[in-house]
Amino acid sequence: MKKYLFIFLLIFVSKQISAQPELSSWILNVNNATGYSGIASNVQKVQYSTDFVYVSATCIPGYDIGPWTANPNKPANQNFVFKITRKPTQNTGTATKIGLGHIGIWTNGVSIYNAWDAQSYNSAGVWNRNAYFFEGISFDNCLGHAAQNGEYHHHVSPKCLYNAADSSKHSPIIGYAWDGFPIYGAYAYTNTDGTGKIKRMIPGYKIKQATSRTNGPIPDQTYPLGCFLEDYEFVSGLGDLDARNGRFCKTPEYPNGTYAYFVTIDENQIPVYPYVLFGTYYGVVTAGNMGPGSGHVTISETVQTYSNSASVTPKNNENSIKIFPNPSSGNFNVMLNDFEGNNFDLNIYNVTGQLIYNQANLQPTIGYPISIGNNKGIYFLEIKSENKVLSREKLIINN
Repeated sequence: MKKYLFIFLLIFVSKQISAQPELSSWILNVNNATGYSGIASNVQKVQYSTDFVYVSATCIPGYDIGPWTANPNKPANQNFVFKITRKPTQNTGTATKIGLGHIGIWTNGVSIYNAWDAQSYNSAGVWNRNAYFFEGISFDNCLGHAAQNGEYHHHVSPKCLYNAADSSKHSPIIGYAWDGFPIYGAYAYTNTDGTGKIKRMIPGYKIKQATSRTNGPIPDQTYPLGCFLEDYEFVSGLGDLDARNGRFCKTPEYPNGTYAYFVTIDENQIPVYPYVLFGTYYGVVTAGNMGPGSGHVTISETVQTYSNSASVTPKNNENSIKIFPNPSSGNFNVMLNDFEGNNFDLNIYNVTGQLIYNQANLQPTIGYPISIGNNKGIYFLEIKSENKVLSREKLIINN
């Protein structure tokens, strides 16, 4: 009887969570994990009312960031609180331009920026520079960098946030725009009714075949076609997406359909223009997230705090698990100190979420040598008891 009750509750909870992705999609930091410069990483808190979700974040991701070539700016804690509507609606009036600065938020609390780098040729405001072309050299391995105010952000598909190479299933929600509509990874159902094979979403933009630019530089090696936003034109029906880089469609989280934006990449996971949402918002934008000084919303209504059951359970003792050496060359030792119980599972995942190592029946106070090879990179060690995650720690292999 208990078994069936557990299954029923699991199904019920799963349905409840899937029915409210605007709450469950965020990557919550509940074990005091830190990222760049020791700053708390990912989303710190999700609060909600009937109509809105309030997301508190530092703007520092859980994955390693940096270094940055030709960019002196350093990421800093932004102490953001963003307000996102839970009931997004199409804007039937004058569309809101996405503007500069943060145009949405990734599910790890990092800012989304648009395709423009806020500069133009000869500062004339005619030929606006493509951030990926002009600033790409300053992007780190995760394709992000910091603004002058220390706001870490991605102009393009966030390489380290999700597995952009997984074309076998519909991509997850990886962010939300300020109009409350979701932003998905690069892969979706072929058809908008939720049928057909999984395919990579193709944008509807192409580069104009021009030999000159009015009041702009002649296309050459310094200013090739594609380096300015005005080098592109939208062609209806050319791709899967509209001029905003979105479409109305059915998704796993929205089986009845929703408008959704998509990040766009090519077959080699290289970002493709216009990269994320572009031009104007499809929906009505919630106030407080745009413009100078935005992102510090004051919560003036009664809210509840959302607790994601899939998040890591915090421990009172931060030293309950010891990993040494870390960083390492791929060989290290693990010891559990004060966990209650016995027979724990140890899983190690790479940055794409792939399980690369598993060991069962770990006991407290016993040291275990672990070897996962010498492939340089970031990994995540997870300690589980039955279906409950007790701790998740970052491993670094630096050869």
